[in-house]
Amino acid sequence: MEAVRRINPEKSPKVVGPYSQCVVSGGLLFSSGQIGMDPQTGKLAEGFSAQARRVLENLGIILEAAGASPQEVLKVTVYLTDLGNYKELNGIYSAFFGAGAASFPARSAVQVSALPAGALVEMDVVAAVPRGPGTN
Repeated sequence: MEAVRRINPEKSPKVVGPYSQCVVSGGLLFSSGQIGMDPQTGKLAEGFSAQARRVLENLGIILEAAGASPQEVLKVTVYLTDLGNYKELNGIYSAFFGAGAASFPARSAVQVSALPAGALVEMDVVAAVPRGPGTN
C-alpha cells in the first residue's frame, strides 16, 4: 500500500479544524474545500468575484505544493450560496483553467444555504499528481 501524504502549504490559509488542506495517495490529490480567505490577512475577500478568484488561487497553492497544476485537475465541486452567480463564476473559472473545453475538468455546482465564515463560494478538487522522484 502506498503512503499517504498530507499537505498543508505555508502559503495557503490556515486550517480551522481537524483536517488537512489536501491528501495525496495513489497518484491522486483530494483537496479540502477552499473559501476566498486571504492567506496573509486571514480575512474573506470582498464580493463574489474576488472570493471566486481567491478560492482558485488558494487551490493553485495547494496544487503546486503537491507537484500538480490546474491542468491535472480531474474534478471540481463548486458550492454557491446563490446560483445567480453561476455565469460570473464561469468567466473566472475559465480564466483559471485555460481556454478550450479540452482543458476543463469535470464539474458539479450546487447551491447551499450557507458556507463557513459567510463565504459566497467554496470549491474542492480531485487531481492527478504526476509521479516522479520522491512522490507517492
